[in-house]
Amino acid sequence: MPSYLYRVGYTPQAWASQVKNPQSRLEAVRPVIEGLGGKVVCAYYAFGEDDVILIADMPDNGSAASFSIAAAAGGAVSHIRTTPLMSTDEALEAVRKAGASGYKPPA
Repeated sequence: MPSYLYRVGYTPQAWASQVKNPQSRLEAVRPVIEGLGGKVVCAYYAFGEDDVILIADMPDNGSAASFSIAAAAGGAVSHIRTTPLMSTDEALEAVRKAGASGYKPPA
């Protein structure tokens, strides 16, 4: 199953809600991801531009996008960025195909 990296930023209102009533948002989103046929691999809080980093296995791009759209539509996130991930083997195969593609840069 393909893996996806989600980078999420909370709105100030979402942080205010968390301060008033601390709760694991992972336990709130896990059933949503599972309902879309996916599985949470890992999740972390982070410093800087992103507040949460989540890696999930999802059945396909449409399911991965559905989670992003649902989270964005909820209004508690300032941004959500979804990045498809490749295994090392998949990346090496892509490099091999690139080498055999015959592409030539402009002269």
